[in-house]
Amino acid sequence: MKDASRPSAIRSTKRAAARRGADPAAPGLSHIDARGRVRMVDVSGKPDTLREAVARGFVHLAPSTIRLIRSGRIAKGDPLQAARLAGIMAAKKTAEIIPLCHPLALSHCDVTLTPRRQGYEIEARVRTTGPTGVEMEALTAVAAAGLTVYDMVKAVDRAVVIGDIRLIEKRGGRSGTWRRGR
Repeated sequence: MKDASRPSAIRSTKRAAARRGADPAAPGLSHIDARGRVRMVDVSGKPDTLREAVARGFVHLAPSTIRLIRSGRIAKGDPLQAARLAGIMAAKKTAEIIPLCHPLALSHCDVTLTPRRQGYEIEARVRTTGPTGVEMEALTAVAAAGLTVYDMVKAVDRAVVIGDIRLIEKRGGRSGTWRRGR
């Protein structure tokens, strides 16, 4: 097994990123120092700007489970409201569960679950004014919301699949706006 802190592992990671279409001219990983050690990025010199991120994911459910949710017959209560709250709470606690994330004062977090034929699309929109972005907070919110739906319905549907969690767009900071291509 390769040690990710070794320079050869870092070169290998950069080659893998290039194969995925990442910019090969981009500087190294921001969370790795010159000696190959993991570090928290110093954002103290960056200006506070308005930043926003949107992430999405999907929770696939059995048709019978969808019917139970929509008719309000899940024994534990409303999984959608619990998932919304869990997503918001997770966004606020991201720095506690993702080791190198900065603790951020969020100015807004909204989590929506939209019914679809095979389950629910989850979307999180997170905003702050600060020196670093909120992409991880949005992604964490989506993951926690999906896990909460699973927890609420596992007694009737153990085959739930949570997936397709991805960043849709981010705004603010030096890099400006980024949107996922269709």
